[in-house]
Amino acid sequence: MVIRKSKRELATMREAGRIVAVTHARLRDSIRPGVTTAELDALAYEVVTAHGAQPSFLGYRGFPASLCVSINEQVVHGIPGPRVLEEGDVVSLDFGAYYRGYHGDATITVGVGRVDKKAQDLIESTRSALEAGIAQCTKGKYLGDVSWAIQSHAESRGFSVVRQYVGHGIGRKMHEDPQIPNYGSPGRGMLLKPGMTFALEPMVNVGTHLTRVLDDNWTVVTADGGLSAHFEHTIAITEAGPEILTRLKEGGP
Repeated sequence: MVIRKSKRELATMREAGRIVAVTHARLRDSIRPGVTTAELDALAYEVVTAHGAQPSFLGYRGFPASLCVSINEQVVHGIPGPRVLEEGDVVSLDFGAYYRGYHGDATITVGVGRVDKKAQDLIESTRSALEAGIAQCTKGKYLGDVSWAIQSHAESRGFSVVRQYVGHGIGRKMHEDPQIPNYGSPGRGMLLKPGMTFALEPMVNVGTHLTRVLDDNWTVVTADGGLSAHFEHTIAITEAGPEILTRLKEGGP
């Protein structure tokens, strides 16, 4: 069942989303060669708790950290640890905040120092694929319009969209109905209505869309070892159009 949120609930989700955006801004400023993924995780925990919230991921289904850090061929769910960031790495930072009973969830992908043109194209194409999906999140559209916008945008730039992992509804639970694939057909699926809240999250690869899971049972990597990027926002469908809850008012991450 898709849960439509009241004005009061949306107000709380805006604050959860703002905390996610502030945390991402601090993380982005800390990305440089020599930083460990464990240091990024510690920073995320420090920022979110300082704002009166808790990390959504810590302990979720047994996940051992506050932040997912996925590097290069890692698609999603990378576990922070002693790994040191290196010049040219492509790093995805997936983070959620739980505030007064509601979640916000977003992901950014950044390059460490100077990255090559292919990596930069991948990052920008994934970011703009998310924006294309968000643009379809209006009253009277269908979920398939959102999925198709993401897929067609990424594929038109020569990349593939991951199919094994999808976006989702969000609110009191981190994962609510519906699932939101990053591929699909326009004009199909659920009719979008004001009050619905979604986490849209295209994961886009340089090579094949296929993935596999490492022995830690968390880290997802591309099947062919190619680069991957990941962007995500929590959005609300309103009478006036899509509202991005995990973007700072001045532009933000």
